[in-house]
Amino acid sequence: MRPGPVIGLLLQFAMLALLSAAVGLGPAGRAAGTVYALGSCVLLTRAMHTAGLVAFGPADLVTQTRAALVGCVTALTAASFAGDVPVPVLVGITVVALVLDAVDGKVARRTATASAFGARFDMEVDAFLILVLSCYVAPAAGLWVLAIGAMRYVYVVATWVLPWLRGQLFPRYWRKVVAAIQGIVLVTAAADVLPRPVAVVALVGALALLTESFGRDVIFLWRRRLPASRPARVEGYSERARA
Repeated sequence: MRPGPVIGLLLQFAMLALLSAAVGLGPAGRAAGTVYALGSCVLLTRAMHTAGLVAFGPADLVTQTRAALVGCVTALTAASFAGDVPVPVLVGITVVALVLDAVDGKVARRTATASAFGARFDMEVDAFLILVLSCYVAPAAGLWVLAIGAMRYVYVVATWVLPWLRGQLFPRYWRKVVAAIQGIVLVTAAADVLPRPVAVVALVGALALLTESFGRDVIFLWRRRLPASRPARVEGYSERARA
């Protein structure tokens, strides 16, 4: 075990305990939060072992805090399927997690501790938050909203079947913009501050932007795929697979 994931596990359990005492989570919420905490600890330990790391960097600590906040959102979302949960609490925690998303990258650059592990950690936390928010919003807006959260994971599964999807992608700032839009639109829909038709239009627009972003990358990789006669050489995950 690495100290970073263990600290994250303890932080997660502490946050869940406070959340349960303050607003109540119920069996479903506590179970979801516990599974998330343990699963995150195991996956992080494995990732650090693969990367040859023994401790978190400064930016990783910020990302770990965000991951713990996402665990709280996960618990509240699970609890919402069994009963009412305080929406302001869920939205507030989500907003803090989204704001901190702009912090860990700056910390990594200022401390010269940016790494492939940190970038992957950050992306995985972002992706899972979007998935959980999609699950929370879907019962009210429609199951089609789940496509927003599931698209990244469908892409990753597709890379197992289609090796050319693991090709290298060029850096594109638009991907980050689209990812930020997903979080903003989903948390706004979760807050239920807009008329339902307006919220649905915003969600449709967010899904359209996400489809365009993924579609453009898929087309780029398809056009540059290696001929079947040449052995495919994969240097690792593409940016989309890490995103």
